[in-house]
Amino acid sequence: MIQIDLPFDAPEILFVRHPRARRYVIRVADDGMVRVTIPRWGSRKEAAAFAARERAWIENERRRAERERVERARSVDVPADVLRDLRARARRELPARLLELASRHGVTVTRVSVRNQKWRWGSCSRGGHICLNWRLIRMPDWVRDYVLIHELMHLKRMDHSPRFWRLVAAACPAFSEARAWLRAYSRA
Repeated sequence: MIQIDLPFDAPEILFVRHPRARRYVIRVADDGMVRVTIPRWGSRKEAAAFAARERAWIENERRRAERERVERARSVDVPADVLRDLRARARRELPARLLELASRHGVTVTRVSVRNQKWRWGSCSRGGHICLNWRLIRMPDWVRDYVLIHELMHLKRMDHSPRFWRLVAAACPAFSEARAWLRAYSRA
């Protein structure tokens, strides 16, 4: 961990170089810790400057993390057997639905896995491996389908360019509403 003096009151910031990162990324953990991912071509100096430019966003995320910690402390824990059942249901239903949508949209999935991901609803590799967050099972079907279609469209276009979003819009006309739902009601 590196402590860098930033021109604002920041917590310690963890700077981590990641060989596959294509851009600088800032994440604020549940405990308020700030992590800046540095792409292989990047520098710590530029990462610190990026964090300084994103000061307002970092502060908002830290406040949100604190609110969520308070809410979790007040909430009732989900019993272990219920979580086990939800995860089992996700392992059964999510791959089946993904493969159904893949067939409908003419894409080939080489492997599907369902995991306990903290930051992502899904991910897709160039080799056709799609990884899904088991928590998708708790979403409305139309939102879940958007996430699945989003990952499937990465098999056609491995970026978030306008062309990619046109593919998503053609496959899932309600994608804007689904994205809004995700922003408003959920966090991986």
